[in-house]
Amino acid sequence: MSLQDAFIAVVERVRPSVVQIQTESGLGSGIVFDGRGDIVTNNHVVAGATTIEITTAEGKRFSGTLLGSFSAGDLAVVRASGTDLRPATWANSGTLKVGAIVLAVGNPLGLQSSVTDGIVSAVDRTVSEGAGITLPDTIQTSAAINPGNSGGALVDLSAQVVGIPTLAAADPALGAAAGIGFAIPSNTVTDIASQIIANGRVVNSHRAYLGVRTSTAVDSANVPIGVVVTTVAVGGPAASAGIAVGDLIVSVAQKQIRTTTDFALALADIMPGGTTSLTVITPGQGQRTVTAAIAQLPAG
Repeated sequence: MSLQDAFIAVVERVRPSVVQIQTESGLGSGIVFDGRGDIVTNNHVVAGATTIEITTAEGKRFSGTLLGSFSAGDLAVVRASGTDLRPATWANSGTLKVGAIVLAVGNPLGLQSSVTDGIVSAVDRTVSEGAGITLPDTIQTSAAINPGNSGGALVDLSAQVVGIPTLAAADPALGAAAGIGFAIPSNTVTDIASQIIANGRVVNSHRAYLGVRTSTAVDSANVPIGVVVTTVAVGGPAASAGIAVGDLIVSVAQKQIRTTTDFALALADIMPGGTTSLTVITPGQGQRTVTAAIAQLPAG
């Protein structure tokens, strides 16, 4: 079979499992997860929606209801009851190799069932999505990811879903960076979606939790110098380590921290259950190093 024939075969198998999701806020994509009409998508596609309309590649329309979401990981599950939607086949993303050919199937800019191709450029990338959302272990791909692709399918040449395209890279000065997109890996998607379907929420997040809220601190020249602690959860890891409101965190696990994005990225690389060191500056008391036991992000 030629590469062209392989592409055509993959698209024919995958398209029926990729749907368009429309809310009052806009359009996105979703992947049929199982035979009960459960559809997994990005949380930002359906967050705050009061109406959800699902359209299949064949043009059939159904109403959907939000089954549950995990905002910290930007995933959600929508249910379309009484349908005969075709579930996708999910790959083991842990075996994915850099250089593998992948296709992105979704609804960019409302152009239903569009397909782009590329390769896996990297794996295990930790990226910030903004608004305090950090995604660990993402797949970087050169397949074009445009608005509306979110929640769709990134598939291999076996027509198995290896990830959910979620965001494209952008430079604050130059705008969108062509050929740099990121997808949540299928192993994460199937784990989180299965928890939501079984419990209506995530009960085991596998994400680190320090128990603080922070904001970026700047010097007199408006240069970021660390994150200042604005709230501390009672009984949380930070409180137990002696971190208090007003403290300035300047490093985590020996990684320099200048902004809240730096802080979120550093925490995303830490597995719960262990400990980590933080360099903290307390006004009037100077700098010190503390060790905090990292808990798991509370379920929800």
